[in-house]
Amino acid sequence: MSVSRLMLAASLLALSLPAAAQTPEETAMAALEEAPVWDGHNDVPGQLRGRFGNVIGDFDFTHTLEGERWTPGEMHTDIARLREGKVGVQWWSVYVSASLEEPVAVQTTLEQIDVLKRLIAENPDDMTLALTSGDVEKALAEGKIAGMIGMEGGHSIGTSLAVLRQMYDLGARYMTLTHSSNTSWADSATDDPEHDGLTDWGVQLVQEMARLGMMIDLSHVSEATMMDALDATDAPVMFSHSSARAVTGHARNVPDTVLRRLPENDGIVMVVALPGYISEGQRQRNANRAAEKARLESLNLGNPAAVEAGLVAWDDANPVPDATIADMADHIDHIRDLIGVDYIGIGGDYDGMFSGPVGMEDVTGYPALFTELARRGYSQEDLEKISSGNMMRVLKKAEAYAASMADVPPIETATN
Repeated sequence: MSVSRLMLAASLLALSLPAAAQTPEETAMAALEEAPVWDGHNDVPGQLRGRFGNVIGDFDFTHTLEGERWTPGEMHTDIARLREGKVGVQWWSVYVSASLEEPVAVQTTLEQIDVLKRLIAENPDDMTLALTSGDVEKALAEGKIAGMIGMEGGHSIGTSLAVLRQMYDLGARYMTLTHSSNTSWADSATDDPEHDGLTDWGVQLVQEMARLGMMIDLSHVSEATMMDALDATDAPVMFSHSSARAVTGHARNVPDTVLRRLPENDGIVMVVALPGYISEGQRQRNANRAAEKARLESLNLGNPAAVEAGLVAWDDANPVPDATIADMADHIDHIRDLIGVDYIGIGGDYDGMFSGPVGMEDVTGYPALFTELARRGYSQEDLEKISSGNMMRVLKKAEAYAASMADVPPIETATN
């Protein structure tokens, strides 16, 4: 047989053989190359305030680690690690404390927007500010990390729709309705109920956010507030950093009653990496420690040293159980099994917590999470939806809703 016929026969044989199956790692990396992670929540702006007083002229965000890997006390995020973690789009949180008086909260939020914009401007080769889905697509095409601004907590607008509109004009594209405590118009998940959800003014606020095209973020709010927000508008809602309450019973997580409404709303739950929200073992341990602290304080009135010594002994006897990548994947599994893969995203909460799960201590851990999902049978298409495709769809729908409201005038109230 001639050489040419041998080569043809070999080619035909190769075509007839089944293609080698991708490993979970290969499936994950293929998905993240095609659709980099769009992360729902990162608290770097708060780190810039807390560590540097927002003075960042000498701060190098290229690489913030002192050693080769993350260790406690170091930031979770920098440009090098965002690249390693395959993060292509980041919602940056401009959080300020919910304990601040409203006028101070408004000013401090403005300062956080300012420092974030300066950070992005100082790294133009790697980062860019995005205000629209089109901006995100352009940034990804250019190989840059697109940054979007999210406000965490309605105290940041000082109960003023005028301030809300000005925050939008400055670039804020989502607002979490509450943080750890209630506002005068919405109940938080972690405070005693005052309003049974949203007040009438709170409903107007949600409607004004939808009219503007600002995403309505329901992380941190009570179940009643979630339900009222879903009733108030046809615009899609988001949970920027929450998980499934059926898996871990933290009040900050989303109950199934609300999850079941997301397909009709076309919203998204961006599953958080915060260990106490994804590990039921950690949640139970944290509750038991709080109970022990209260017991020790009751038994040792006026003796804080005894309370501290007792807590040290209790901690030694009750080590914190690890939260793992598998725990986070369990939340994704639950949401997928309940309502489908189209309503899931990722919202790490890095630099807003002590550490992520084991193996995901910082933003480099996303490929490991997606490998675990691939190992559980998620297809590359599924992974691309979770990484960024779903968030892109939701943002575009919010933009389309706002466009449909272009002729509707701003909502005016007595507290504008």
